[in-house]
Amino acid sequence: MLALGTPAPEFALPDVSTGKLVKLADFHERHALLVIFLCAHCPYVVHVLPELVRLGADYPKRGVGIVGITSNDIAQYPQDAPIHMAALARKEGLTFPILYDASQSVAKAFTAACTPDFFLFDGGKCLAYRGQLDASRPSRGPGRPANGALDGNDIRAALDAVLAGWPANPDQRPSIGCNIKWKPGTEPSYFSH
Repeated sequence: MLALGTPAPEFALPDVSTGKLVKLADFHERHALLVIFLCAHCPYVVHVLPELVRLGADYPKRGVGIVGITSNDIAQYPQDAPIHMAALARKEGLTFPILYDASQSVAKAFTAACTPDFFLFDGGKCLAYRGQLDASRPSRGPGRPANGALDGNDIRAALDAVLAGWPANPDQRPSIGCNIKWKPGTEPSYFSH
């Protein structure tokens, strides 16, 4: 995983809804930046969508920039193509931009491993938190309830700490979800360690 304190990797990617290029520099005046790797088809992402909507309503007014990035190989997973991600954002009411990482280079720079995967950077754009949204998990089949409360507890605690000028709790649990769908033969070397 990307080490705490690491400067935010640069990115300049198109917004799936508008086509507008969004860059890391666009967030320089924000007190924090939350980067979320996501996709349209993953059951873990579908499970957390209501909390992503709430985060998008609660934190930008407190000076937090939020951006989603989709990096899956759309040749193998066409349901994650920009047009479908834009439709998902509209349907669910996501208010932050979702960017398309066609080359997968941004996902590799962040050492993103799954969807969803969360990276929180402080006002200096240094990594303060990387890990799970909360301890909830999606249902494991029809008629089976989801496990745990979908409350964003882990990421909210990290966001609140960063906004207060404190370090995030160093006890950080890795995200759990579906592996990023890498293009054939391009799986990052950090998976082989």
